[in-house]
Amino acid sequence: MGKELFKNIPSKVEDLVKGVRNGRIGLPDLQRPFVWKDNKVRELFDSMLKGYPIGYIMLWESPADYESKKSTIGDNSKTYEEPKELVIDGQQRLTALVAAMFAVKVKDKNFADREIKISYKPLTREFAVWSQAYEKDTEWISRISDVFLAKEDNSISSLRRHFIKEANEGRSKKEFPLLTGEEEDRIEDSINALLNLSDYSLPTLEISYNADEEDVADIFVRVNSGGQSLTENNFIQTLISVYENETSDKINAFAAASRIPAANTSYNTLLAIEPSHLIRMAVGFGFKRARLKYAYMLLRGKNLETEKFSDEVRHDNLQIFKDALDKVMNLNNWHNFINIVAEAGYISDKLIASSNAIVFSYVLYLIAKYDYKLDAAQLKKCISKWFFMSTITYFYTGSTESEVEKQFADLRDVHTAGEFIAYIDRVIETRFTDDYFSLTLPNELNSAAAISPAWYGYVAAQIVLNIPMLFSNTPISKYFILGSSGTKNAIDRHHIFPKNYLSGIGFTSDRDRNQIANFTYLDYATNIEISDKAPQDYVYHYRQKLGEDGYRKACEEHALPKNFEGMEYMAFLSQRRILMAQAVRKAYQRLCE
Repeated sequence: MGKELFKNIPSKVEDLVKGVRNGRIGLPDLQRPFVWKDNKVRELFDSMLKGYPIGYIMLWESPADYESKKSTIGDNSKTYEEPKELVIDGQQRLTALVAAMFAVKVKDKNFADREIKISYKPLTREFAVWSQAYEKDTEWISRISDVFLAKEDNSISSLRRHFIKEANEGRSKKEFPLLTGEEEDRIEDSINALLNLSDYSLPTLEISYNADEEDVADIFVRVNSGGQSLTENNFIQTLISVYENETSDKINAFAAASRIPAANTSYNTLLAIEPSHLIRMAVGFGFKRARLKYAYMLLRGKNLETEKFSDEVRHDNLQIFKDALDKVMNLNNWHNFINIVAEAGYISDKLIASSNAIVFSYVLYLIAKYDYKLDAAQLKKCISKWFFMSTITYFYTGSTESEVEKQFADLRDVHTAGEFIAYIDRVIETRFTDDYFSLTLPNELNSAAAISPAWYGYVAAQIVLNIPMLFSNTPISKYFILGSSGTKNAIDRHHIFPKNYLSGIGFTSDRDRNQIANFTYLDYATNIEISDKAPQDYVYHYRQKLGEDGYRKACEEHALPKNFEGMEYMAFLSQRRILMAQAVRKAYQRLCE
């Protein structure tokens, strides 16, 4: 028999909940978004009352010297400074139990506090999601937390008496018969049955601290019936929320603020930040690591050379992480970076194909600023060029961690600001070659994909070049500004050769009709006006309106071949892809000026 990495622990709900509340068990989800709907929590309690299984809990033993970490923190809600076990699986179940039974607030998906309120009808042993109706109905206990908290402060007898009294008063008002002795006994039995859920047996596995992270992840996958995998990010978020609660709160606050427009916050138009983004940024900047598996080993206190755990290593590495995180969440840094990205034409989340582009480009920005001391002008030029190139050439898609790890390795031989700038230019030049603009990019534009970095790059190029909307004097960029569209899009992606027109001449496949090269942006009114008209028909109108010079300029700005309206459709697509690629190149040259 091989090494035994886990043991079964006889556990009751009461023991587990108590362990979470006093800090013996580290449960991160009280600080992170709780994803279960209230109805699922109701079903959880209903299953327990009926004696049904509700799954299992998986704990990971902490390597810390647990016995030396006992202390009283504030009131008696926490009696352990650091946990004996970390919750690896069953976080949502434990969070639901703690929150519903003891009125502990959780975070919703927008990181706002919310209560989980489950109501209970003793006469029928029904559970329900709280509503005003159950609050007013005297035959319902509006919150089961009232019962468990009453037992905790030795007032359960008083609660029972008060409930029966209120129920009878409610019946009297409705002129219903008062509770019989049998019904009162049933109520008492049902309240006891609810309290007895504390004795519900919940299978618990404790994985030894000697198990390495790969073992833990593998065990998780093999025993998890849902087939989901445990990621390195799961480990790191757990470690931070347990060992560095204040840091976890800061991360969540920064992420929450990114979603709500307000001055002096992390709000931006490019990315709704998740805690995982900030963790990657801090790990990348602080440890120069893209692979999180190394980071969570370090944050857990593992010496990568000796394979041993140490509190000293954990504390040192947590400090490195926290210092890096301070710079990551510095609003001056964050918004300056966002403005640089906007300089590269990416002014809306509608143009961001991958969040990794934002995450790792920001890491590069921080490295450039703090490690190589680039000034503001150098930063703007260097990072805007980099973001433009990396986004359109899929640098941060696919094997992103491998690419970034290689970049970190390359930077170990870069020592000065000048060398850093030269390195960035060199990497860009290896990707932005003549062949890229004449062959590769036109080929990537030969697509009908809904999400296309090539298309987004072309739109970004138009923004860099300050191109007006087709058949308009208003810059395209204006229509991407937050709030410009109201409840209706102010801008529409228009088929240059309308779909119905194409169907009428034999192009019935969406793969043909929805080609990227058949798109341009129009304001809503113009798009409605053009509708399904043949190119020859609507072009004649705007040619007359703009004049020949104005019309020719509009076509050039929008990569439209001369006299495109009379071209065969496939020939038009082929020529336009070349012109779109040229526009992208022109925009990049503008960023280099």
